[in-house]
Amino acid sequence: MTAALVVLLVGVLLCFFGVRSVNLALLAAGFALGFLVADAFDAGRWTALWVALGSALLVWLVVSLVFRFATFVVGLATGAVVGAKLWAALHDSGTSALLGVVVVTTTAYASALLAEKYARRALLWLTALGGASVILSGAALVWPSALTFLAHPDEGWQQTAMLVVWIAVAGTGWFVQRRLFRGALGLPPRPEPAPAT
Repeated sequence: MTAALVVLLVGVLLCFFGVRSVNLALLAAGFALGFLVADAFDAGRWTALWVALGSALLVWLVVSLVFRFATFVVGLATGAVVGAKLWAALHDSGTSALLGVVVVTTTAYASALLAEKYARRALLWLTALGGASVILSGAALVWPSALTFLAHPDEGWQQTAMLVVWIAVAGTGWFVQRRLFRGALGLPPRPEPAPAT
């Protein structure tokens, strides 16, 4: 249960606060990527948690050494998380694992390029989508009897429901981050409401 709550907490941090701090986004994205890769190989919860922690530290250390590529690496890591969730939503038992590698790699690289070109605005979307995918996986770990389909959907209705929930949580994360961190995103301040006459 502790591992599941840690996964859920990291997802919430990435989804709702990821654009606030590059270091937080790096650690959370690295954690999420490590957890989803370990989960794809059917690792136990604690093994997946340790792989995720190691991955978070590794991503953070690599980017700390080459900080000018931080935006690219955050985009790459969160894009890989988004690609892994897309793969979880769309594959079935007859789908080639090679196609999964292509989907994750392509999504990661495209996201890294978008993050490099559009910086904070792209990272806002990527951290919201990546964090939402980790929230869904964490919720499936916390309540496996009812929410397993959020991490591993089997039937068509489960895939559809998981995609709808994922987009709803990501949209909420995007909205919250956009409201909280307008200055960090380079957005003008919200206009003050006109006084009542």
